[in-house]
Order: sequence, then structure tokens, then C-alpha cells
Amino acid sequence: MQSLLDVPAPAKLNLFLHITGRRDDGYHLLQSAFMLIDWCDTLHFERLSRDHLEREDLTVPLPADDLVLRAARLLKETSGCPLGAHIAIEKRLPAEAGMGGGSSDAASTLLALNRLWDLKWPLHRLQALGLQLGADVPFFLSGQHAWVEGIGEKIQPLSLPEGTWAILKPQAGLETARIFRDPHLERQTKTATMADFAARPFDFGRNDLQPVAERLCPEVTQALDWLRTLGLQPRMTGSGSAVFASLHRPLEWPPTPAGWQLRVCNNLKVHPLAGWAFSDN
Repeated sequence: MQSLLDVPAPAKLNLFLHITGRRDDGYHLLQSAFMLIDWCDTLHFERLSRDHLEREDLTVPLPADDLVLRAARLLKETSGCPLGAHIAIEKRLPAEAGMGGGSSDAASTLLALNRLWDLKWPLHRLQALGLQLGADVPFFLSGQHAWVEGIGEKIQPLSLPEGTWAILKPQAGLETARIFRDPHLERQTKTATMADFAARPFDFGRNDLQPVAERLCPEVTQALDWLRTLGLQPRMTGSGSAVFASLHRPLEWPPTPAGWQLRVCNNLKVHPLAGWAFSDN
């Protein structure tokens, strides 16, 4: 195998996000339902015989040492693989949106290079690497919607009904670290159960990060209000700044403010790369 083309990296929405505590090392404990949607980045991989990793940005320029290169380098160094790769990225997911775009790119990179370099690593080994890259990466490696706890490493498969979603990303973005450092962040939400969530999966709980995000980024509030004027019940995903709402009927969309992105998406049944990692059995 010399190349893997058109490798998708889908986004996620947090149907709810509760912060239930904080560990002694400063990491926050959370509960959330992560839902995969059909808004994706696309990556292309070419195997190089020489010991070299390189990235080509096909749409928007990315940071010099982004999660894709960090994931590739970590897998290469940990496995001792002597090969390299040329990785081209068609970036479509917005940055600083709370949709996991960078983490999803990293997960798809680990899965693709595991195949391209013929490493035959099982899923649990890739997930251990993924957690070193970011709390959301193990979820994207898991291959399906999930109930997520701990710092992101406790993942249980979750069955969700089909749904259609309006996603609105204002021009301004938010850095996750700013929200988690904020002294006003709610950190003691009572723990929930999957049974609590299953009774009303698209209308459960809240996003504990949203009040802080709205204070730090007024465009989050503006985006929520924009969807509310259409009769929708929106909330923020992840650490924002994207917001979303369930759609039950077609809508006539008014113009969005300049620089904002509006997209209608469906949730996926499974991750398009589900099964790419070698079995743990």
C-alpha cells in the first residue's frame, strides 16, 4: 500500500457536557455524550520510504506543528517505524469551535498511518497514544457515538436516534484553556447516568462551559439568540464557539452575519473509519 486518499475526519457535537469535579493534578472530570456528524475534514496520505514527515495544507494554512504532525510523529517514534509520510489536509471544520476538528484529524492520522505503515497496532494501543494528544482523540478512535467520562478516557458506546442539526459557528473562536482556567466555571455538577440521558437524549442536561464562554465571547450569545429567533432551542458544543440545535422541519434561513458559518448536518451511524484498527482480541 503506497497511499490512502480521501480519509475522512468527522466532527462531533456534545449533546451535553457536565463538569463533575477536578483531580489533584488540575485535570477536570467530565460527563458528556459525544455525537458524530457528517461534517468532515479530508486527509490524504502517501507513504515515503525515507524517514520524513511532511504536511501540505490544501485549503487553509494550519499551525506549523498541528495535531496531525504531532500524531504522526508520536506513532512513528513509539513504534520505531523507519518510514515517513506526506499528509495533505483539506480543512473544512472550523477551528476553535468545540467540534473536535483537530482531535478528529489526529485520530484519522493514527488510523491511516497504522495501515499505511503496516504496524498492525490494536485499537487500545492507538487510544493510549491518542490520550497523550488530547482528551477527545480516544473518542474519535472508538468509532461510534459515546458516553464519555473521566478526562475523556472512559468511553462507552452509545446508541442514538437519527437526527438533523443546525450548526452555527460565529467568526470569533474560543481557546479551551481560557474557559477551564476561569474561576466562575461550574465544577461540581451532580453525576448523571446513561439511563437518565437515554430518556431524552437530545434534550438532556446542559453545557457547563457555556456561561463562561458567553461571558468571554459575546458572539456565542449572539449565535444562540440567532437560532432562538427561528424557534430553535440551541446550546453550545464543547468549549465553543459553535452552537447547534435539533431541526424537526425545514427552515428558511435568513442571512448570517459576515464571517459566520451555518451548516445543516445529520448524525452518523458510525465513524467512517470504524474497524480500521486491528482487533484487540
